[in-house]
Amino acid sequence: MSGIIRIGIRNLTRYKRRTLLTGSLIAIGVILVIVFGGLATSFKESIIGVITNSSLSDMQIHRKGYVESVDNLPLDIFLNPHQTSKVEQVLAENKHIVSSSPRIRFGAMISNYVKTSSIRMTAVYPDRESKTCIGLVSRIRGIKNPELFVNKGEIILPEILFKGLSLKLGDEVVIIATNREGAVNGVPLKVAGIIESVMGPSGKDGYLNIEDAKDILRMDELVISEIAIRVKNFGSLNDAKKEIAQTLGAAMTNPMHEKKLHDGDNAVEVSQVFEVHSWDQLAPFSTIAQMIDILIVMVRMILIAIVLISVLNIMMMSVYERTNEIGTIAALGTVPRKIMQLFLVEGIALGFMSALAGATIGVGTLFVLKISQLSFKFHAIQILLAPRIPWGEVLGTIVIVLIISVIGGFWPAHKASQMEPADALRHV
Repeated sequence: MSGIIRIGIRNLTRYKRRTLLTGSLIAIGVILVIVFGGLATSFKESIIGVITNSSLSDMQIHRKGYVESVDNLPLDIFLNPHQTSKVEQVLAENKHIVSSSPRIRFGAMISNYVKTSSIRMTAVYPDRESKTCIGLVSRIRGIKNPELFVNKGEIILPEILFKGLSLKLGDEVVIIATNREGAVNGVPLKVAGIIESVMGPSGKDGYLNIEDAKDILRMDELVISEIAIRVKNFGSLNDAKKEIAQTLGAAMTNPMHEKKLHDGDNAVEVSQVFEVHSWDQLAPFSTIAQMIDILIVMVRMILIAIVLISVLNIMMMSVYERTNEIGTIAALGTVPRKIMQLFLVEGIALGFMSALAGATIGVGTLFVLKISQLSFKFHAIQILLAPRIPWGEVLGTIVIVLIISVIGGFWPAHKASQMEPADALRHV
């Protein structure tokens, strides 16, 4: 077998120009797949990181039905203190969770006593929110203490409203909101900072301290709209989500616990209380992320087509040009199986060497890009492209090229092995 491999590689070097051209085409295809895959994955991960670290978080827990009505920011679908305590207990015991942050979200009106506009408010404990959404504080200008970015009596306004209402840091505004019972209340707050929107100038989301939200909404007891969660390892997000959902369901339906939770006069089955959502179920960018994955698959399909056509072409030409040679070695007693192996070795060797060269150049290109750390703006988001080397994809691409080389070289090799020696020797 070693002799066949040696002869097959020597045959490739006999036709240097054709081997080089075909090998270059395959190598370029491999480079395209590796570099495009690395850059596309880096872009996707950067956007996801900005979205989850700036406002959304990796995962959220809501009362069942809240997400379906989230556009209205409903105040009647909430987690009461008992439910919130149960969730936080489960999160504290989960090894995947780094931090969590309870939030109250509601729609309101903001006034500077001259102009009035609508605003979406998110009430938080600032110390917990800054640990859960670690990129949030970097978007806020004017604050002195990043860890406690919004104290009681203060408000963080989106840039569009700050400019639209002609405000300055330290100015007083009034937040007016309607609570669950329909009562309207207003509370004066001091503008403590300006927040840049993740999705461009249309954002109208502000932040205030959760104690102020309790006063504005006249809550006798603190009820929560959602609990934002940050996981230790983003790759284990789905595992963490499943564990939390299972643990919450088991804890709330355990015979040792209460069978029903009471909200006012309405009893609710505990197994239907919670919903656990990961970021991709909450953010519209998840659709774009799926499109990026589809594009990577399409590029791989193009590579398969390039390799298949290239190997098939060079092997067919090789069989046609070397018909006399095939007849000679067949007349000398070489069995058809050996002839077939010879041509298969040529196709596989061409594919392997081309794939190896392409993978080396592709990995080198990604390494240079990683060191360079290219950055650009996508809407209001600063994207840093520092692609990691996708070793799994590199190995997978080489394997795909080898498999396609075998498939592409099989028919020409079979054709060569079935030639009659006398007919092949008469070929001109």
